[in-house]
Parts: sequence; C-alpha cells; structure tokens
Amino acid sequence: MTANNPRPFLSLSRVSVVALHDLIQATIAFELAVWIRHQTLGNDQALFFDWPNTLAFVVVCAIVFWRVGLYRGIWHYASFTDLVTITKGVSLGILIFLPVLFLVTRLENFPRTALILVWPLLVLQLSLPRLAYRLIKDGNLRAVFERNHDDRVPVLLVGAGSSAEAFIREMSRPGTPYSVVGIVDDKPGRIGRDIRGIRVIDSVDNLPDVVARLDRKGRRPQRLLLATEKIVGDGLRRLLTRADELGMTMARLPRLTDFRGDAGSDVAVRPLAMEDLLGRPQKVLDRDAMQRLVQGQRVMVTGAGGTIGSELVRQIVLLAPSHITLLDNGEHALYQIDLELATAHPAVDRRAILADVRDEGRVAHVFTEESPDLVFHAAAFKHVPLSEQNPHEAVLTNVLGSRNIARACRRHSVKTMVLISTDKAVNPTSVMGVSKRLAEMYCQALGHEATGGDTRLVAVRFGNVLGSTGSVVPLFQKQIAAGGPVTVTDPSTTRFFMTTREAVELVLQASAMDANDHVPGTVFVLDMGEPVKIVDLARQMIRLVGLQPDKDIEIRFTGLRPGEKLHEELSHQAEGLTPTAQDGILRAAPRTLPLADLDREFDALRDAAHREDLGAVVGLICKAVPEFTPHHIDRPAVAQ
Repeated sequence: MTANNPRPFLSLSRVSVVALHDLIQATIAFELAVWIRHQTLGNDQALFFDWPNTLAFVVVCAIVFWRVGLYRGIWHYASFTDLVTITKGVSLGILIFLPVLFLVTRLENFPRTALILVWPLLVLQLSLPRLAYRLIKDGNLRAVFERNHDDRVPVLLVGAGSSAEAFIREMSRPGTPYSVVGIVDDKPGRIGRDIRGIRVIDSVDNLPDVVARLDRKGRRPQRLLLATEKIVGDGLRRLLTRADELGMTMARLPRLTDFRGDAGSDVAVRPLAMEDLLGRPQKVLDRDAMQRLVQGQRVMVTGAGGTIGSELVRQIVLLAPSHITLLDNGEHALYQIDLELATAHPAVDRRAILADVRDEGRVAHVFTEESPDLVFHAAAFKHVPLSEQNPHEAVLTNVLGSRNIARACRRHSVKTMVLISTDKAVNPTSVMGVSKRLAEMYCQALGHEATGGDTRLVAVRFGNVLGSTGSVVPLFQKQIAAGGPVTVTDPSTTRFFMTTREAVELVLQASAMDANDHVPGTVFVLDMGEPVKIVDLARQMIRLVGLQPDKDIEIRFTGLRPGEKLHEELSHQAEGLTPTAQDGILRAAPRTLPLADLDREFDALRDAAHREDLGAVVGLICKAVPEFTPHHIDRPAVAQ
C-alpha cells in the first residue's frame, strides 16, 4: 500500500474479523488439546486452568498467522493454496511455541503430547469454516483442490472478483499459457488480500508502481487482463494508454461460462473491442413502451440488409411483431439478414423483398401487398465521397426515395414512419448530408399536414455507427492488418460515435416515446456524448492489437475528402434543442417548407437528376437548404 492510498477502516475491520476468528479457534484448539490430554490421564481439569500458556500460544499464533498471510485470503475463493498456508502457519506456530514454553516454564506440569493434538485440531478448525463458506457460495469444492503451476506469459489482472478467481484456477492446470503475477482492484477492502495465493497488490490508479514492484522481483507482467466489465469508455481508454506506456498489451478475460473443467489451454482471452473504448453508461429505456409499439404489428424495414437496418430487424423481432417485411435492393445483404432470421427466429412470420425505394410504382405495390403498420426507413446512400462523385444517384435515393416511402406510408394509413437521419444533415457540406436534410424536411412537412389518425412521421438523427459499412473503423482494421499506414484525414478531425446496438435501441425508444407525446414533424436527436478525435481512435485501435502507433504502424494524414467536415454537429443553432422525458434523446425543431412547395422542388430535382444536370441539382438544393455549403462544387445562382 502506498502512502497516498491508505487502507480504509472497512478493510482493517474485515481483516480484524478474520484474525479474531482464527485466534478464537487457536484458543479453543489449545484448550481442547490440553483438556483431552488431561482426561486421558484421569486428571479432571476445568477449562482455562492453564490460561497463561493458552495466552502465550495465541500470541505466537497471532504473529505467525500474520506473517504467513493467513488473514489475507478471501474466503469466497478459498483454495488449496489457503489450506497449505493454514498448515504452514499452524506448524510454525507450534514449533515456535514449544521452545518459548520451554524457556519460560521448562515444560513443567504441561502435557507435551497436547502439542501433537493441537496440530490437527487447529488445522481443521481453521480450514473447515473456510471450506464451508466456499461450499455455501459455490455449491461445490472441486475448485479448491486444483493445484497451481507456473506458466509462460506473466499477466496482471484488473479486478479481484469471480472472473479473476476462475481464471487463476484455470491457469493452474498444466499447459496453460499464462501465469498470474498479481491483481489490481479499486475496492480498498480487497487490497493486500489473496485469491488462490495471488496478491491483490494495489489500486488500478497505482498501476505503474505495481509494475515496478513486480519488475524488481523479476515478475514483470507482459499483459494486462481485464477481469471486470465495469471499466469502460474513458476509464478503459486511459487504462489502455497507461498499459501501452508500460509496454503491456491488454485484453479481457473469457466469460465465466467459458471456464469449464476440461478447458485447460483452450481458454483464450478476448481482445478488446472498439465498443469497449466507446462505452458509456447504459441509458434506462422504457422497454414496455417499445414492446407496445411493435407487439402484434406488421413492421417494414427498408435497407434491411445495412448496418442499421439489420440491427433494427434483430431488435424488432424480439418485440413480437406479427409480421416483418425486409426490403432492400442489395441481393446479398438481403439474403444474409433473411438467412439470419430463418436460423435464429424461424417462427417469426417474415418476407424478404428485393425492391428499390426510388421506384414509386414498385414501392406502392409492396405497400399494398404487405400493409405495414410501422415503417423504419433506413435505406440510403451513406458514403460521403461516393455521394459527392455521384450526386444524382444520392439525390434519387436519399431524397426522392424517402419521399416515395413517406407518401406510401400516408396513402396506406401506416401508423408510424421513422426516418433514419444523420448528423451530416446539420449545416451540410456534402451531397449525402444535404440529401438527408431534404428527407427530414419532407417528413416534417408531411407530418405538419397530418390530421387526426394520420401517419406519424418521425426522424431520428445521430452520428457515426462503429463498424458500419464504409465507416472508418473497418477501414482502420484492414489498414492495421496490412501493416499500415493508417490514413487519417486531418489531426483535428472529430466525429460522434455510437454503437449500432445503442443507436437502434434509442431509435426504437424515440419512436415509442413519440407515440405517447406526438409533435407533428418531430426530429429527434440522439445524445452522442463527446466527439472523438479520429487520430486518437486510430491510435487506440493500433494499441488494441498490441502494436505501437507511429512506431509499428504509421499514421498518415491525407487531407479532408470532398464533402467532409473537420467537426460534425448534431443540431443547427436555430433548431432549439430541448430535452425529452427520455434520457439520451433530444427534440429539435428545424425549419421546413410547406409541403406543396417541397413537392414542386422535389419534382424539379428529380427531373434534373435524371438529366444528370449537376448545376440544376445543386441550384435546387441550395434554394431549399440555404445553409448547404458545397466545397467542391460552385454554388450557382438560382432565380428566386
């Protein structure tokens, strides 16, 4: 324990309870041994008639037990190592007490064979309560008698809990790859104690000092293994950086369910994932409201084969829809999600439909056949540079395709349509971003036209999703696997990130919440937390695979690509973000145009896109979205 991290009273009190138990057992064992010996000699003696010798024995035991570390063991993880420590402590105590008693009393009036009796009595009295406690907690004692063996790679565990104990036990088997040299834990009550003979050395904050101490003993750890799921987000990023500074790689322990009696060397640690580094406190969701939204309803998901669309499908089927329609124009992506549902949820009534949202007639036909109650519109072109290179296609899919879906929802009396939008729609500088803003505007305008019982139209806006198709994370993974370089546009570039699961959960929550508190033309904005610097993300991903950025893998800056921003925004300053009753979801009030005006603009935009008239396309977009600032295309003058 370092001077700047004193052990609190709670820690001392727990050790004191264990010490008191052991010393009481020493007292009972000594008195019982002496009483038994006198009884066999026919001398009827009262208990504690030899209390001075009893007191001396207990004092010797107190010192010896402390020195051998008997008080440091955690009873929940009592093991063969603890039994060995008990045996050693009792044996040393008796061997030290015997000469002390001889020097003081010359063993006069003391039955020497009592010391032979006290040995098994005290070993049993100290061992049985520990084994009983472990039996009550775990239901068996098999793990107690598995011996430890040293292995090849020294590792330091973070977290002194059940996962750590199971891992230490598993690594005691022959042929396993790791040797646990110590544990760090932020629970002060566990610092200084042992799990299966492995010391909880200090807190996580004192990691450099712990590594230095182990290094001086010739036991410097090479890997840092997380034995807890509680360290996520900022804490995990700091720990990863600290491990990198100390020359250690980092991983997670296997899940407890992976520890089996015959696993042995097959048990493998889990690499850290980007989701671990991004992790934020879990939002408390109203899952009952989400269930009420979906249960028994016919649901359609467009873009069902994409990253967001497929996760929507996975979560929606868990909410018991009566039927789900998977719509996508990509054959392979649609086949994959349909096959996944057939395997994981064969009882769910479903239909996979190949269709392009740009084809208004085909969309109308599908809606007539499927009669959906809920529509989640995730179909879109999302890649910024490709949309810049093919602006007409982005407009036809993201703008006109969204209008087709929204109109079909209205005409077929769909209860709710949810548009999946993006933070790139705010002050857009790309064709992709502005096309999604136009889709938002149409849903807003159509929502404002709603009357009682009409379709509710909701747009949900959020930033980048980790691991999505075409995103930076899979790109970095491929570049790192190839040995680099990892390409970053600019040292200052930041982005908002969210896991796919978290984003979709909040999309469903926003949809359900709006059902109870409907505001026409609602645009919800998901709270994405703090933006992440892309260069920091690249460095963390390099460290995750055990390499050092700028040394093992080069980071190369390439400059912003067409349409890209240095920093994304979640809302325009004039939108007036307001909190909602749901943590993690905000409500924006962006401006829009009357529906009739938008329809005229969209008709003209459709014709210009089909003619591939770039000047007309950009001019019409700039008229509808004045905040659009195309960086690589001259902004044309448009007649007002």
